[in-house]
Amino acid sequence: MHVRTSLAAATATGLLAGLVVATPAGATGRAPDGAEPRPTAKVPTAIGKGGAVSTVDPEASAAALKVLKAGGNAVDAAVAAAATLGVTEPYSAGIGGGGYFVYYNAKSGKVRTIDGRETAPKRMPNDAFIDPATGRPYNFTPELVTSGVSVGTPGTPATWERALDKWGTLSLAQALRPAIKVATRGFVVDETFRQQTLDNETRFRAFKATRKLFLRGGDAPAVGSVFRNRQLARTYTRLGRKGLPYFYRGELAKLMVDVVRHPRTTANTELPVPPGHLSRRDLKTYEVLVQRPTRVDYRGYDVYGMAPSSSGGTTVGEALNILERYDLSSMTAEQALHHYLEASALAFADRGKYVGDPAFVDVPVRRLLDDRYAAERACLLNPARAATKPVPAGDVTSYDGVCSPTKADGVTDADTENISTTNLTVADGWGNVVEYTLTIEQTGGSGQVVPRHGFLLNNELTDFSTVYDPADPNRIQPGKRPRSSMSPTIVLRNGKPFLALGSPGGSTIITTVLQMIVNRIDLGMTVQEAIAAPRATQRNTANTTAEPEFITAYGPALTALGHRLVPAGDAFTSAAEIGAATAIEFGRRGRMTAVAEPTRRGGGSAKVVKRRR
Repeated sequence: MHVRTSLAAATATGLLAGLVVATPAGATGRAPDGAEPRPTAKVPTAIGKGGAVSTVDPEASAAALKVLKAGGNAVDAAVAAAATLGVTEPYSAGIGGGGYFVYYNAKSGKVRTIDGRETAPKRMPNDAFIDPATGRPYNFTPELVTSGVSVGTPGTPATWERALDKWGTLSLAQALRPAIKVATRGFVVDETFRQQTLDNETRFRAFKATRKLFLRGGDAPAVGSVFRNRQLARTYTRLGRKGLPYFYRGELAKLMVDVVRHPRTTANTELPVPPGHLSRRDLKTYEVLVQRPTRVDYRGYDVYGMAPSSSGGTTVGEALNILERYDLSSMTAEQALHHYLEASALAFADRGKYVGDPAFVDVPVRRLLDDRYAAERACLLNPARAATKPVPAGDVTSYDGVCSPTKADGVTDADTENISTTNLTVADGWGNVVEYTLTIEQTGGSGQVVPRHGFLLNNELTDFSTVYDPADPNRIQPGKRPRSSMSPTIVLRNGKPFLALGSPGGSTIITTVLQMIVNRIDLGMTVQEAIAAPRATQRNTANTTAEPEFITAYGPALTALGHRLVPAGDAFTSAAEIGAATAIEFGRRGRMTAVAEPTRRGGGSAKVVKRRR
C-alpha cells in the first residue's frame, strides 16, 4: 500500500477528483444550493472496521474518512485531515508551523517517525530574546509571543510531502483536495473558533492581513456563520501543483521572509512587534528528519514515541519505566494517581537537564530509558508522601539501579510552551496507523497572516529557553530545533497495534498521554473513559495543575499526601481544561474504537469506515 501506481491510488485519484463529503442527516451546517451539506456534528466515539479517524474537528475527520473510503491509506488520510485542520483550526495548526508524525507500517511491523519541527534561522543570535533597546530580556507577552523574532522555519509542508512520498499512495495535490474544498465553500463557525478569535483580538488587530482575514467587519465570526478562506484554497492549490519549491523557494518564501523581518502592523497598534531573522536560505535548506522512535516495554506493551527534538518519547517512557516498579492496578485510584504525579515530576526533572535538539546536544536517550536508571529514579518516589518540588535530576553517567541518598536541590525548568496545537489519529483497513501532532505554538501563532495566502506564521521559537545559558540543552542556537513536548504515541501488543494516542496542550501533552496510558492499562478504564477522565499535570513544579473535576474527586486524598493542587487555566484563555486528545484502540477481528474528547475544546469527532451494527 505504498506504491503510487497501485490500484488503490488509481481508485482514490478518481474519487478524490470530485470529492464531496457526505454526512448523516441532522449532522450538517448550511451549504449553497446544490452543494453537499457541511459536517458539523461532533460524535466523540465511533466503533467499527475498515479504518478509523479521530480529530478535534468534524470537517477534518470527514475528509480523512472520505480518503479511506476511496482507497487511500492512513498516511493519505492523515495528510488530508491535517490540511483540513489548517482551514478549520487555523489558530492551532497549518502550513506556517511544524509537528511530529509517527507511523506504524503493518507490512513491516515497524514504527518510524518524521521530525517536522520548526528550526531557528541560521543567523539567529544567541541573544535574540534580549531587547537591544534595554539590554534586558523581552517580556514573554506581548513582545515574544507576537513577533517576528519568534518565527521558526516551518516544517509542515515538508512533513506532508515526505510522509506521502515514503508511505502514502496519493500525491500532495490529491491529498490537499478535501481541504481546498472546505476552504472554498467554508465551514460552520462554532463557539470555540469564535472564542479563540476574541481571545486574540488585540493581537489580530495589530496586523493588516490578519485583521482582514479573521476580523471581517470588525468582529470575530459569529457562531453558526460560514467562514471561507479562499486565500488558503489558492495557496493549497498552488502548493499541490508546484510542490515544495512553491513554499520554500519562490515568491511565497520571499514574502514570508519579508513579513518576519518587517512585520506589517497597522498604524494604530500599540503592541511592540520585534522583527525576526528568517531568511530565504533558511527556507531553501529546511529538511525534515526521518528517524527511529523511542521505545519502552510497559507491562508487556511496546510503547513507541517521538525521539528528540521532542521530549515526549523520553519523558513519557521514563515515567512509565518508573511506574512499572509499582502495581498500580492493586492500588486505590488516589494512590495510583499519587504515583503517576510523582513519576511525572522525576521524568520532567531529567527532561529539563538533558533533552534538546540532538544535532546540538548529546541527548542520552538510551540511558534515560534504561530500566536500571528508572529503578534508581524510583527510589525517590515515596508511596506515602509527595516529594518537595522541584525534585533533582538524576545522574545518567553513573547508576546501577540501587537506591542511594541524594542531597541535590532540584530546579524547575522554565515552561514557555503554550496549550494550543492539535492532534489526529488515523488507521486504515490494512492495519497502518498514523499518530500526528502539529502546531503553530500559541493559539493564533505569531498573530501574523501571510498576506494574500491565508495562513498564520508560527511563534515556535518561544519554546527555547528565554534566557541563554550555555549549560541549558534548550538554549537558543542558530539552525536548532526548539525542544517540544508533543508526544504522538503508538502502543503495540504482541507486535500489533493496541492503542494510538496524542494530544495538544504544551508541556501538559506529556502528562495527558501518560495519564491516559495509566488509565487504560493500569486502572482498567475503557479507552472512552480514559480520555474523558479528569486530568492533572505535575511537571516538577511546587503546584500540580488540575482540572476542577479532578480536584473535586481526588483533591482531599492527594492533599493529605502533600500535593498542592491548583485549578487549570492560563494567561491567554479562561479554559480550565488540560489537553484535547484523540485515540484509536484496536481490538479483535479488525475492530477499531475511535475516540475524541466528549467536551474539552468543544468536543472532537471520531469516525469509522464501517460502523458496527
